[in-house]
Amino acid sequence: MPINVPNTITLFRILLIPVFIVVYYWADFSWKHLLVTALFFLAGASDWVDGYLARKLGQQSAFGEFLDPVADKLTVSIVLILILSTHPGLLLALPTMVIIGREILISALREWMANIGKNKKVSVSFIGKVKTFAQLWAIGFLLFEKPIGSIPVMTIGYFLLYLAAILTLWSMLVYLIAAWPSLIGKDTSQRQ
Repeated sequence: MPINVPNTITLFRILLIPVFIVVYYWADFSWKHLLVTALFFLAGASDWVDGYLARKLGQQSAFGEFLDPVADKLTVSIVLILILSTHPGLLLALPTMVIIGREILISALREWMANIGKNKKVSVSFIGKVKTFAQLWAIGFLLFEKPIGSIPVMTIGYFLLYLAAILTLWSMLVYLIAAWPSLIGKDTSQRQ
């Protein structure tokens, strides 16, 4: 495992998860929601920083390529489950299931495509990046929870989460269409 600055930042993001859980469930102070929102956005910012530094410092590694999406998926999935645990109901459960289910499906698809040498066909798409952006802002609003003046923070969070779920399904469709010839055994290109 190469220990370099980008990988250390990614590991830090994973280590933030238990801190986040403790603050989310057991902190008992008036600015708890502000703190969990800040921790979540710190994790999001560190995701951008580790990728930038990996490219800038020439410290890209196979370990980093593996660990970065794991950290992202763990953070988003766990935080969505935490939010759902304090706001149970179909309104939040439906987009949460779509987002987590898609992550599992696409991770399995990417692993399978890599095993057959076709992983370039399921690389990250632009719509996937837009989905991530909407998802992160949705979670941020849902974590903050409290209205800011007349701004209905939770309503905005729900709207953005449904937008993220729609984009999640769209990006999943893009990946499945790209992989479909390989999935049904009709891909005539040679294995890499």
